[in-house]
Amino acid sequence: MNLVLLEESDFTEPNRVAVTGERFMHVKKIIRAREGSTLACGKINGNTGTGRVTSITRNGFEMEVDLNLAPPAPLPLALVLALPRPKMLKRILQSVTSLGVKEIYLINSWRVEKSFWLSDLLEMERMERHLKLGLSQAKDTMMPVIHLKRYFTAFVKEELPELAKNKIRILAHPKTSQVCPAGVNKEAILLIGPEGGFIDQEVDTLAALGFVPYTIGPRILRVETAVTALISRLYT
Repeated sequence: MNLVLLEESDFTEPNRVAVTGERFMHVKKIIRAREGSTLACGKINGNTGTGRVTSITRNGFEMEVDLNLAPPAPLPLALVLALPRPKMLKRILQSVTSLGVKEIYLINSWRVEKSFWLSDLLEMERMERHLKLGLSQAKDTMMPVIHLKRYFTAFVKEELPELAKNKIRILAHPKTSQVCPAGVNKEAILLIGPEGGFIDQEVDTLAALGFVPYTIGPRILRVETAVTALISRLYT
C-alpha cells in the first residue's frame, strides 16, 4: 500500500479521518505506523497529500490530513477487453488501474466462455476492491469506470463507433505482421480479445470500423501480459 485511500465516510471533519478495517490492519502490521507518523493518502476521486496519525486504538486510527495535490494524469485510453477468466481479470484490473486507465469495457466474443459472465467477481463492489488496490499501488485516486457489455454485436454496432470517434483505433491481433506503434501518447481505443484472439469474423467486423490489427511480436502472450505490454508501448 503506497497510498491510504480515503472514502467520504472516513471523514469526521474536513481535515480529519478515522480509518478501520483492512486499511487499518495494513497500516498497523505492515507499515507499522505510530502516533505522529506521516502517511501518503488521498481521497477517492479527489486530491492526494499526507496524513499525520493522531491516535491509534485496537480498532482503527485517526489522522489529520492535508490533501492539496492533484492525482496523476489519466491515460487518454479506452480499453475494450474480451472478458477473461475471473482469476486473470483480478490481476488485469489492478495492473491497468495502476497504469492510469480510466475507461474499461468488458465485452463478449465467440471465444469467451459463458460461465465467465456468471462470476461473482463481476459484481461492481468486488471489482472495485481490485481497482482500489491498483490505485493504492500507483498513488492515484481517480476510480476507473467499468462497463459490462455482454452482447458483442449490439456493442460493436451501437456503441463502439461513437466511442472510437476521433481516437486512434488499435486492435491487438496475434495473426498479423503489422507491429504496434510505440509512443503514441494520444487519445486511443485499444481492443484486446480473449485467449486465442478474436475469430476472423470478429476481426473483419472491427476492421470495417477502422480498427487496425497490430501485433507486438512473434511471441504469443497471455492476455494479462499483452494488456500491460501494449499499454506500456503506446504510452511511453
